[in-house]
Amino acid sequence: MGMNRVSLSVLTSVAALFACIFTVKADGEFNVRNYGATGNGTTPDTVAIQKALDACAAAGGGSVVVPSGDYLIGSVNIGSSTTLRMENRASFIGSPNISDYPVESVRFEGEFVPGHRALLSAKNASNITIAGRGFIYGPPLGVSRLREPRGPVLIEFTDCTNVMLDGFTTQYQRLWSIHPLFCRNVTARNLTIRSVGLNGDGIDVDSCDDVLIERCDINTGDDAISLKSGRGQSAIRNGQPTDNVTIRDCTLVSTIYAALGIGSELSGGIRNVHLENCTLSGFQNGIFFKSREGRGGFIENFTGENLTVHNSPTFLHVALLDTGIQATDPVTGNPDQWTQITNVHFTNVRVENISRLLLAQEIPVDRPVNGFSLNGVRGTCGYALNMSNMTNVVLSSICLTNYQGPFLTQSHVHGTGLSDSD
Repeated sequence: MGMNRVSLSVLTSVAALFACIFTVKADGEFNVRNYGATGNGTTPDTVAIQKALDACAAAGGGSVVVPSGDYLIGSVNIGSSTTLRMENRASFIGSPNISDYPVESVRFEGEFVPGHRALLSAKNASNITIAGRGFIYGPPLGVSRLREPRGPVLIEFTDCTNVMLDGFTTQYQRLWSIHPLFCRNVTARNLTIRSVGLNGDGIDVDSCDDVLIERCDINTGDDAISLKSGRGQSAIRNGQPTDNVTIRDCTLVSTIYAALGIGSELSGGIRNVHLENCTLSGFQNGIFFKSREGRGGFIENFTGENLTVHNSPTFLHVALLDTGIQATDPVTGNPDQWTQITNVHFTNVRVENISRLLLAQEIPVDRPVNGFSLNGVRGTCGYALNMSNMTNVVLSSICLTNYQGPFLTQSHVHGTGLSDSD
């Protein structure tokens, strides 16, 4: 009889446990308040948020719900099949204590170095979403400006597949906001990103494949969006370019460098990039293709259409000779040490208050740009076209006013539309 009572008690407990697990899975929601989060802005909530994320991952996935409130957190890790849903007036606030961000190996400015883990981090995970109308505020300047080891970025996903970032707002200073690395199938939409200061990039796409950035409002201190793929021989050996990127219906502003930066860390290559229906403004450049001796790599198949570029010294700047930090293992040999640009085409571009339309002089003579076109460009600028070492160039339907000096200054440029007789 005693054994029967014990067995009955065990069976009842097990049944209750399975009922509880089934309820959690069926419901699929893990409210961070149920795990001890206070959301009062002063009590650290890192442990509670991590408990909710871990419970979600252990249950096979679901939604971690963040209700309205201010959640003071250090670095947390997101597992597979997890949606981090930020409700209206919910915010994450980065902890001012650097000890709240563990040190690990990160890729920063093209090479792997010690760095503090991101505020929101994921590695080797799939089907991850951060969504909602919440806010993500980075830690203060004393944390973000660190370089040895690198300070924590806001969101950093490494070796992840099927990533969705939708609807929230970020604010940071002196460091990158969003950094997908070695990721596949990444979508960033309806984001508002604000940052200030050197290194204050908005989104840094780094050796990723199949990326969509749409309907984003990005205003940053450094590049609003930057496409990268590592620097030096190690990046070439790694063999992971940034490939198949679409950027559309975005407003991109940089108060220091470029609205869209390509490189200078591009030894792994950047290809198949499409930019459309965007408005760009950069303190130095609207669009900047940048590299240097010893970088190697390539930019291949870049198209831009239906663009408005305003209040920038240059619409497009191409500088491949000496821009960026030299790699610890630079690419050697001529012409391999230079970056190859192939097939860059722009159609239907409106420029307003631009000092110079095109500045493309810093191109290696041993690796000229092969395939470049401007078609349907109109507006006002201070100076027009300055080009060197380019072949298979097509210029057509370019209608500019108010510029000084010659329409085209060229050296070793071959193609059509380069003279009145073309």
